[in-house]
Amino acid sequence: MTAPLVVVGDVLLDIDIVGTSSRLCPDAPVPVVEQAEERPRPGGAGLAALLAAAEGREVVLVTALADDEPGRRLRAMLEPHMEVAAFHLHGGTPCKLRIRSGGQSVARLDAGEGQALDGPVGPRVADAIAGAGAVLVSDYGRGVTRHRAVRSLLGELPAGVPVVWDPHPRGEPPVRGVRLLTPNEEEAARLAAADGAEISGFGLSAAGRRGRRLGRMWDLEGVAITLGAEGALLCDGSEAPFLAPAEPARGDSCGAGDSFAAGAVDVLAGGGSLTAAVSEGVRRASEFVRAGAAGAVAAQLAETGTARLVPERDEDAFDVAERTRRAGGTVVATGGCFDLLHAGHVSLLQHARRLGDCLIVCVNSDASVRRRKGPTRPVTHAADRVRVLEALSDVDAAVVFDDDTPAPLLERLRPDVWVKGADYAGTALPEAETVRAHNGEVVLLPLLEGRSTTRLLSTTKGHAS
Repeated sequence: MTAPLVVVGDVLLDIDIVGTSSRLCPDAPVPVVEQAEERPRPGGAGLAALLAAAEGREVVLVTALADDEPGRRLRAMLEPHMEVAAFHLHGGTPCKLRIRSGGQSVARLDAGEGQALDGPVGPRVADAIAGAGAVLVSDYGRGVTRHRAVRSLLGELPAGVPVVWDPHPRGEPPVRGVRLLTPNEEEAARLAAADGAEISGFGLSAAGRRGRRLGRMWDLEGVAITLGAEGALLCDGSEAPFLAPAEPARGDSCGAGDSFAAGAVDVLAGGGSLTAAVSEGVRRASEFVRAGAAGAVAAQLAETGTARLVPERDEDAFDVAERTRRAGGTVVATGGCFDLLHAGHVSLLQHARRLGDCLIVCVNSDASVRRRKGPTRPVTHAADRVRVLEALSDVDAAVVFDDDTPAPLLERLRPDVWVKGADYAGTALPEAETVRAHNGEVVLLPLLEGRSTTRLLSTTKGHAS
């Protein structure tokens, strides 16, 4: 039997109040949020543990909880998925409430200043840490990692048990023997500065210097500094650090660091290398943000009782559209052949993506292109055109259609905004009626002058002759 993953750290109750807003309050310049829906979820170490359990691992959560209403709500969400070994939290369970509208936070309210003070932790906590196959420490500065008994138990772990430490600027330094430290850029800067190391700037160069500094400071095997959309930089004593690049992902990044750390410890628990662990952490964090981040965890818990966010199959264009709608976002779509992608295409896609929260590209099939352009087209097959389009950061998904117009596809997709180039001005678009039937709108965007696939092909032929 495989020893469980033990997550050690501070648990918070996170609540999103999600609604719509179209007007300001009459007595103050603040938005009125209507049709509000409460979406509670575990935060801090609770979210990290839940994400690890959603991947099928046996998880034990070691934390401190108060016997209050937020603490009881957290137990009810966590205990169906893992064992919770909790000792007493002095004061109220921390609760963070975000009011959100249109994919943005309008306000945040924090309550509960509970702290894990020194005292007995009980045999279950001691047994859980001693029997761990791997440990993820998720420090949110609330005292669990400062507790003397907990630190002593962590320091006594055998050398073969990998420990990943996700730090907090108000938290505690890692114990000896930690295999991987996972701060973000801001946390790394604060941690290095606290030791008197004034390393200015941000980006890869500054992250590398801070990572090496933190590694020497605490005698760590590796420091992985998460860089948001850039991925994560691993400093492990090698001459050059390893960069694990992230896949493009837009959305609320709340909880992405917990997803990264859970992915990294999963690999190390299986005997993987630090580079493999950091790469998997970045992949999980990107998927987490793309799937709707921590808000999607709350929705999954409410709808299915599980926190698993990654579908069993790859997400297609219809999944992207539905996920965006569920989150209250705007679905934007555009279409065309996109044969020999050029600067005009890229400009149109960039502008289209800014109109909403996802962009889906409807691509003419090879047969459809031949019917429109003639027997010599397309130059590039549909599968390759889709692959190139989906590699662009502005494109969330692409889907191929075989009809002469995209109207049947749009009947299923139901975009809020359908984008075409300004060269269609004055032209009757057969799909416009379909888009508007679902309360969508058709928008024309300007084109870059003189850019077209036909012109590129004719120029190429002229040079060849």
